[in-house]
Amino acid sequence: MPKLPPLSAIRAFEAAARHGSFTKAGEELGMTQAAISYQVKLLEDRVGLPLFLRQARKVVLSEAGRKLAPNVTDAFQQLAAAFAG
Repeated sequence: MPKLPPLSAIRAFEAAARHGSFTKAGEELGMTQAAISYQVKLLEDRVGLPLFLRQARKVVLSEAGRKLAPNVTDAFQQLAAAFAG
């Protein structure tokens, strides 16, 4: 099985993808916008593709990000259900 990227980077990506904003993702996760950006960059470096297109005051998922986001969201929902008991 391939080595997974850091969970913190995956979580930051998922929140930013859902919100369309690094700032709002940071607010949700108790992190700064810069910390979210750093975590997303780590993930992008790992996958070798940009996951967001950075625009003035917003971020938009790239094609690779649009493909990845639903699977990551589903995975977090499954984890939440597993721990809900």
